[in-house]
Amino acid sequence: MTAVRRAAPADAEELVRLRKIMLDAMRPSDDVEWQPYTARALRAHLADGDGPLAVFVVEAPDVPGTLAACATGTINLSLGGPGNPEGTSGHVFNVCTDPAYRRRGYSRACMDALLAWFKERSVRRIDLHASSEGEPLYSSLGFARTPAPAMRLTL
Repeated sequence: MTAVRRAAPADAEELVRLRKIMLDAMRPSDDVEWQPYTARALRAHLADGDGPLAVFVVEAPDVPGTLAACATGTINLSLGGPGNPEGTSGHVFNVCTDPAYRRRGYSRACMDALLAWFKERSVRRIDLHASSEGEPLYSSLGFARTPAPAMRLTL
């Protein structure tokens, strides 16, 4: 069984390293200016154990202080409605396994822990954007494509 734990503020730099691996897999970039800001934000969020953000990690079995995988989620608040009286929804992002540790079930273990965290908080709808590599995992966990198109505004 894979040992999963909740990330701590001391994991921030490792989480940023994994995020860079994930982002580079989608669109490689030499831009690293975002990393200190992200590490600082992660330390603050992870220090607030009751906040709306959670990260679950698996440590690398052979390299102390190194993370092998992670999965991050947030709880978003909205107004309630049919099928979601509390108005909460979850968003999963930053699911990544270091290439040296892939195909061992680490992302699945992190996702299982994250989904349990959502369930404990009565979050009934959870969204994510899947890469082609990640889609089989998410499908096996019950995620399905939706017909709703996404739109975005960047200010």
